[in-house]
Amino acid sequence: MGRQNGITIEDALNMECMKNCKIISGYKGIRNTMSSVNVMADPDISSWIGEGDFLLTTGYSLNKISLEEQKNLIRECSKKGLAGIGVKISPYLESLPYEVLSLSEELNFPIIDIHSDTPLSDIMTPIFNEIFNRQAYLLKKIEKIYEQFMNAMLNGFDIEEVTKLISDNIKNPIIVKLEFPDTMIKKLEFCDDSIKKILINNMEHFYINHEKYKEKKIDETNELINSKYVKRMVVPIIAKDSVFGHIFAWGINSSLGGYDLSVLEIASTTMALEVLKVLSLREVENRYKSEFIEDLISLDEKRKEKAIDRASFFNLNRRDNFLSITFKIKNKEDHFNKIDLTTDSLQQYISNIHDNIEKILENLNITGIVASKIERMMVLVSFRSDMEIKGVIDNLVEQIDLMIEKYERIDLRVGIGRVYKGLESFNSSYTDSVKAISAGKILSESSVVRFEDLGIFKILCQEHLEEELVKFYNSTIRSLVEYDSRKSTELVKTLEAYFLNNGNLKKMSDSLFTHYNTVLYRIQRIKEITGMDLENPNDRLNLEISLKIKQLLKK
Repeated sequence: MGRQNGITIEDALNMECMKNCKIISGYKGIRNTMSSVNVMADPDISSWIGEGDFLLTTGYSLNKISLEEQKNLIRECSKKGLAGIGVKISPYLESLPYEVLSLSEELNFPIIDIHSDTPLSDIMTPIFNEIFNRQAYLLKKIEKIYEQFMNAMLNGFDIEEVTKLISDNIKNPIIVKLEFPDTMIKKLEFCDDSIKKILINNMEHFYINHEKYKEKKIDETNELINSKYVKRMVVPIIAKDSVFGHIFAWGINSSLGGYDLSVLEIASTTMALEVLKVLSLREVENRYKSEFIEDLISLDEKRKEKAIDRASFFNLNRRDNFLSITFKIKNKEDHFNKIDLTTDSLQQYISNIHDNIEKILENLNITGIVASKIERMMVLVSFRSDMEIKGVIDNLVEQIDLMIEKYERIDLRVGIGRVYKGLESFNSSYTDSVKAISAGKILSESSVVRFEDLGIFKILCQEHLEEELVKFYNSTIRSLVEYDSRKSTELVKTLEAYFLNNGNLKKMSDSLFTHYNTVLYRIQRIKEITGMDLENPNDRLNLEISLKIKQLLKK
């Protein structure tokens, strides 16, 4: 009902034309807003009544229909969103049935007893005039509000100043939460400190429902705030067909209605324009940064030299130390929960991550460049020669780890390269970071993997070695893998358990839930099939490395 513009049931009862009328049921709906008045000529009303109507009828009309039909009438009126119903009970009925009044009370749907001496026409005309005057007044106010917001936009007001405009007009607490740029603005001057915390928690709870907060529609609910139900309006901020944030308003000091909704909708459009402006600037900046980094990692020496010549434009000293961080971003998918994000939604996540990485670099006082593309983000980090690089990188990785925890809906992998001296060597760090992602996905459950932590895989994942790795795999455990496939045995699993348990056959038996003698038999079969003896140090090393190569080759 709050979305209708007009007068409330309470306002109408205070008018001269209804001075002898009274509400007899559905008292909790007294703040319902009526935007029109209708008269019921027959009980079949479903095709011509609408939200915000105030329906007038007489006991004579109700007396002609059964009790069940009267109850259905109340249900239908409530379902359609009518403001209420006025019934001239006397002289046609002594009273309305108890069952009808109880249903009205249950539905919070007001029933007004129209005084027998009051003609319905004497009610309709004054109420229509009052509704028209109220709507005309609200229209003028909304026009002024529209001018205020347009002037704010033309004068370059930021989102915080626009939020203040909302607060000044609605006179109720407001919170604006934007995902990009990552911002939260609170205007809670109209309530005390205890309620402020409740409102912030109420907003945070809204975002727990992942599906709801991505919907591109206004959400109106009654929320329990400090033991009292109040209206909450949540208006999405939509740009490029994606939701970038929300405006929250609570009717703490006064009930939220159609006027307040109009203010919020105008503000939402204004903020969406600001988001578009920031996105456009980001796209231009990102294009230049992406071109710079791609030239820098190019195998074409001319492109690389051209990029190095532009280093000062990005506040980089070509003789400093440089590190590459690569992000791989895509839809998360598993057998039980497939999350299919649209390209726009995924791009919104990428923009948000981009923004967060830049803030992390700024907070840690690190010089860097962040460039994002579809499903990939490249970060160039610069360190002065006199910096304590290890400690800075540790802090940086810790911050990235904390940031990643917020993005559970996407598959996000991060590779950290090694530090190299001189900008001309940045491509080596970039190559390391890409390898860290590829090898890290096999070796580690962590989303962030440092190339330095790959151990022997730092050697094994070199591209020029791939042919030799395949040959080594074929000459060691390929026969074992094929035997398992043909015979449905678990010899490879047993070999992996051997190295995990440092050759301790008892521990192997326990971890494989297999009898000790069975483990001995399998060890013997491994020796027979591969021609390699686990008692021989060289054979043992070759078999262990071949298992790692198997992981790397995804055999």
